[in-house]
Amino acid sequence: MKTKLIHLLITGCLIFPEIGFGQLNIGNTIRNATNHRINREVDKGVNTAIDDILKKKKSKNDSIKAAETDKQTSKQTIPVSNTPSLQSFSKYDFVPGEKVIFYDDFTAENIGDFPVQWNTTGSGEVVTTNLYEGRWFNITNGRGATVLDAPLVLPENYTIEFDAVKQNDPNNNNGSDFSFEILSTSKPKDIGYGNARPGDAAIRFAFEYSTRYGTYYRDGSPDLSGSDNIRLLEGKKYKISIWVQNERIRMYIDEKKVFDLPKAMSKNYKYNMIRFDRGVVMVGNIRIATGLPDVRNKLLTEGKLVTYGIYFDVNKDVVKPESYGTLKGIAAILNEVPDVKVKIVGHTDSDGADAANLDLSKRRAASVKAELVKSFNVNGDRLVTDGMGESQPVAPNDTPVNKAMNRRVEFIKL
Repeated sequence: MKTKLIHLLITGCLIFPEIGFGQLNIGNTIRNATNHRINREVDKGVNTAIDDILKKKKSKNDSIKAAETDKQTSKQTIPVSNTPSLQSFSKYDFVPGEKVIFYDDFTAENIGDFPVQWNTTGSGEVVTTNLYEGRWFNITNGRGATVLDAPLVLPENYTIEFDAVKQNDPNNNNGSDFSFEILSTSKPKDIGYGNARPGDAAIRFAFEYSTRYGTYYRDGSPDLSGSDNIRLLEGKKYKISIWVQNERIRMYIDEKKVFDLPKAMSKNYKYNMIRFDRGVVMVGNIRIATGLPDVRNKLLTEGKLVTYGIYFDVNKDVVKPESYGTLKGIAAILNEVPDVKVKIVGHTDSDGADAANLDLSKRRAASVKAELVKSFNVNGDRLVTDGMGESQPVAPNDTPVNKAMNRRVEFIKL
C-alpha cells in the first residue's frame, strides 16, 4: 500500500510539471504524513495481532492453571480410606467368645451423661465425634480410675474387646497415655483399692510411649512385666482385643499380637473387674464374652454355627478386617470338607426400620460369602446367602447385651 501511494505522487509530479521541484515540499509533506499514517496503521495492526496472541496465550494458560487447580482440588476432596484390608490381618488369630456376658456401646445413654453401668473417681461423659461413628465414653480425668459399677463373673476362658482413641492429657508430663486392667478384688465398691497395685491381683496393660504390661499379686506370687515398642497415637482409633485361657493371656492391637503370656493370670484368684486408669481416652464397643465356638462340631455335627466374630460398622455391609480369625477358622473346615454346602444368614437387632434391617442382613451375608471366596478360596457354588433382619431374635431387644446377641451371622449346613 505504501509503495502504491509513492507511485501515485511521482506520477502526479510528472503529469503536472508546472508544479516544479520547489513545490515538492508539499509532496514531501504529503508523503511523510502518508508514511506516518501508514506506519501508525501498521503498528496498530501489529499491536492488535500481538494483543490477540497474548490474549489467546493467557486464556490457554488460565485454562491449564484452572485444570491443574481442579485436578489438585479433586485430589484433595477424594476421601482416602485408612482402613486396612482383610488380607493385612493374615496373621491375626483372635477369635471372640461366643456367649456375651457384658456389652456396652453407650447407645442407651444421653449425650453428655455419665454412663449408668460405670463408676469413677474422676469424670467422663458420653460423646459423639466427627471422625468415628457411634457413641463413645470419653474418660476426661487422667488422674481417676473408671470401673464397672457391678462386679463381673469372669470364667477361666473369655475374651475382652474395645475400641480406644487416646486423647491429649495436659496434666501428664509424658503426654497422653492410659491403662487397662483386669482385676481380682475383694472390695469391688472400693474403686481405688490397691492404688498403683490394684486389687488383690491384676494384670495391667499400659499404653504409654510404648505398650507395657505388669502383673500384681498380694499373695507373694512373682510379678511379671514386659514391653513392646508400639505406641498408640493420639486421635487414632485402635481395636484392643484380649484373650484369656486359664493362666494364658494374649493381647492384640488391631491386627498385631503384642503379648502372648503363658503364665500371667493367677490360678489363686477369681478375676471380677475391669478398670481404665491413668489417662484420658475415649472407649467404645466394649464386649466381654466367654466360650470359644467349637466351629467343627457345631457346623458339621450339629449343623448350625452361630458366630459373633464377624464385624461390620453400624448400618454397613463391609466385613471388617478384625473378622479374619473367625473367617479363617470357618474357611479351613469348608475347604477340608469340600462336599458340605452352607447357607449364610445375617441377623440384626431391632434398632431401625424392619425393611432396612432385612436388606442390611441380606447384604451382610452376601459380603461374608464374597470374603470367603476371595480371601480364603472357598468354592462359591457351595455357599448361598440370606438375611432375616430382626425377625428371629435369640434374646429380647431390651439391653445392649441382648442386642449384641441378636447381631450375628449363622452358618447352616444344607
